[in-house]
Amino acid sequence: MIRGGVMDKNRLTRRGFIQAAGTAAGATASAGFARSELEPHRAERAAPSFAATPEAPARKFYAILSLGRLGFGGSFEDSVALAAKYGFEGVDPDPGFFAKLSDDALAKLLDDLKAKNLRLGAAGLPVEFRKDDQTFSDDLKKLPAAAAELRRAGIRRVSTWILPFSDHLTYLQNFRTHAYRLRECARVLEDHNQQLGLEYVAPRTLWRSGRQPFLHTLSELKELELAIGTDNLGVQLDSWHWFNAEETANDLLTLRASDVVTVDLNDAPLGLTLDQYRDDQRELPAATGVIPIKTFLGALAQIGYDGPCQAEPFNAALRALPVEEAAAKTAAALKKAFAQAGV
Repeated sequence: MIRGGVMDKNRLTRRGFIQAAGTAAGATASAGFARSELEPHRAERAAPSFAATPEAPARKFYAILSLGRLGFGGSFEDSVALAAKYGFEGVDPDPGFFAKLSDDALAKLLDDLKAKNLRLGAAGLPVEFRKDDQTFSDDLKKLPAAAAELRRAGIRRVSTWILPFSDHLTYLQNFRTHAYRLRECARVLEDHNQQLGLEYVAPRTLWRSGRQPFLHTLSELKELELAIGTDNLGVQLDSWHWFNAEETANDLLTLRASDVVTVDLNDAPLGLTLDQYRDDQRELPAATGVIPIKTFLGALAQIGYDGPCQAEPFNAALRALPVEEAAAKTAAALKKAFAQAGV
């Protein structure tokens, strides 16, 4: 649990939820979203190195390739090949793929990842807790088996995001519903020695788009986690939401390393105000300099965060590229962000 104050990313992605809900805040097309083949890279580039320079402090967090967050499909083998080629330090797990493997085959795969110096990131919580009771109940019944598969692969980090509005529930009703449902999920994960990271979603255009705004800041998320009450809760941090919530390094420094489950890195478009940013229109890390990435990553390094970091730009121009070129650009962006932060 957070103190000091109060198998994709998810089976239903936030972009998909926004589109399904028909909100004005999320009406982008998902062109190129299902590209699965490895396409030829248009220009030869050296694989970026994420190694700390002699003058930079040794960071504990690691850069992973998350094709789903970039807007691409593809097999786990595709992800591993691209991650190794472009110098990433890890990849998203693929629980569905892992479940099909025998114990021996899974052990061999994990050994192969270790030989390539690749670690696994966080798995998405495979429970739809944002909809009706029956959907939640049906998914919850499947969670013990899913958690067992994650444990078999050595995955201890699980994460999900909180929708920052409701068209049907008041804030208090929504808070109580989330506390109950996420408590049930957290208890199952706790039985399998797994931590659940929750992500607040901060753009004003999104939380103002429903009848009833819901939590969209770190302090509100801490209150929810206190109400949930289990000892295996943490935060999925995102530089994008941290920036949109007008938070500072001091907010991040209220967290311990063990409170942070996974981290998304993004930048914001130029020329917009906080009232105009849309959740589905972002930039790669350190692309524009709007989000103070040095402050964000510096605070994570200061608390000793030791988990995965991945880009999640929700960027149409990036999705329009061949998947290999998108992976190369993402690796370069993460390396640039780390260099700017001096980590």
